Amino acid sequence: MSEQRRVAVWRNGTAVAVPAEQPVVTAFDQGLARGDGVFESVAVVAGRTPHLDAHLARLTRSATLLGIPHPGDDPWRALVAAVLGDWPPALEGVCRLFLTRGPGDGAAPTALALLAAVPEETLRQRTEGISVVSLGLGVPADFRATAPWLLGGAKTLSYAVNMAAQRHAHHLGADDVVLTSLEGRLLEGPTSTVVWAAGGTLHTPPQDSGILAGTTQARLFAQAGAEGWPTSVTAGTVDDLHAADAVWLLSGVRGAAAVHTLDGVRRGDAGLSARVRELLDR
Repeated sequence: MSEQRRVAVWRNGTAVAVPAEQPVVTAFDQGLARGDGVFESVAVVAGRTPHLDAHLARLTRSATLLGIPHPGDDPWRALVAAVLGDWPPALEGVCRLFLTRGPGDGAAPTALALLAAVPEETLRQRTEGISVVSLGLGVPADFRATAPWLLGGAKTLSYAVNMAAQRHAHHLGADDVVLTSLEGRLLEGPTSTVVWAAGGTLHTPPQDSGILAGTTQARLFAQAGAEGWPTSVTAGTVDDLHAADAVWLLSGVRGAAAVHTLDGVRRGDAGLSARVRELLDR
């Protein structure tokens, strides 16, 4: 088994580690055929998953929104333990947890864990910052909250649009994307939560617009609040980002990536990124 690629699957009530190249799902699995499933990406730091609980809670919420039977947290902890094993503490990793509807026809859902090293590009963006373009998602800000069939707030395997948005950004010479509603309200990144600092306060868009609840953003706001740094849920716009003291895209593995360029306009971070990263590292 490769030291930097590991797989474990839940079979007959047991977490089974398998060679990374071994097939673990049927071609008829609904997660493969229809993207009918949910997932989480969990940071592995010093051989541990310090923020696993928050990801398991969000995985449960996502599964509930899709109506997929959830096996409970114990199988996930067993799967994580199966892939971690003797993972080198000095090697930063990302453990992805997948839950799909399985083959259907009454068969059990598929649950598996994949572990790999964090890509060098992710580490570079964390330290050097990112360039971002704003793109319209094509829905009103408040619509997904009243349209459960759109699965707003669920972290699903149906990521084709998210990945297409990032590819479009790359075609434009940027690293990532901030998505906006039809009215121009800030939503989220394809794989991240938007946070900005303005007026001495940290801001993030409201979840009632159907965006995914950010585990890293929640941790940052909790730590910032404890340190006396005010936080706010704010219905912002791209203009607010241009006027902000600093802008970050937050995600569980990349952490806080400072936006140094927005829609082709260079910007700074007022020296706040070091403070944000220090809060997240606690």
